[in-house]
Amino acid sequence: MTRRPIHIDESPIRFERLHRRLPNWLQRFLPNGGGNSEDHHGKGMFGFTVFLLSESLIFLSFIFTYIALRLTHSKDWLPPGISGPELSTFVIINTVVLLSSSLVIQLAENALKRGKLKKFRWMWLMTICMGTYFLIGQAIEWSKLDFKLSTGLVGSTFYLLTGFHGLHILSGVILQIIMLVRSFIVGNYNKGHFGASTTTLFWHFVDIIWVFLFSFLYLWKA
Repeated sequence: MTRRPIHIDESPIRFERLHRRLPNWLQRFLPNGGGNSEDHHGKGMFGFTVFLLSESLIFLSFIFTYIALRLTHSKDWLPPGISGPELSTFVIINTVVLLSSSLVIQLAENALKRGKLKKFRWMWLMTICMGTYFLIGQAIEWSKLDFKLSTGLVGSTFYLLTGFHGLHILSGVILQIIMLVRSFIVGNYNKGHFGASTTTLFWHFVDIIWVFLFSFLYLWKA
């Protein structure tokens, strides 16, 4: 009896039964068929999802550290004369723009799946502009704050969290620019759109992280 060869990229976990039970929007995050399958998109999406989970652990460690420091230094969190980050109209608008961009980029990906390349480009470009707007807005906010990186715990934690998140936003914008440029290559998406899908997923991830950062940094009053 001949044994079936085991491929090096074949998962020891059989996902088929779980795959069938998941809703359609979740099925793309699991590989289908193991190492012998030609489902390269599914394998890639699964690997990228694992990467985002590892990134989320880094953010969670920063957030839990922030919470622990706030609870243990509640009385002296803000140095004398320092008001801390303020929930201003400017910050709210910046947040609304960023969160709205998740809807825009999802509509862009949906347009790409339906073969509407022109609509994809315009919606994708709009997402790039919204992400850039957020980065510029964050830089303007930083310039107006009454504390610096060296201003106690409030300064070090605020700039670490927002700066690390801003770095991810910048990475997302760069990825979007690359995908937009590649869309002008004839036949680029004939064999699939893995790059656009992972970029969309990454953008949703950084938007969700911002919801947590916004809640802890701006809504949690000292």
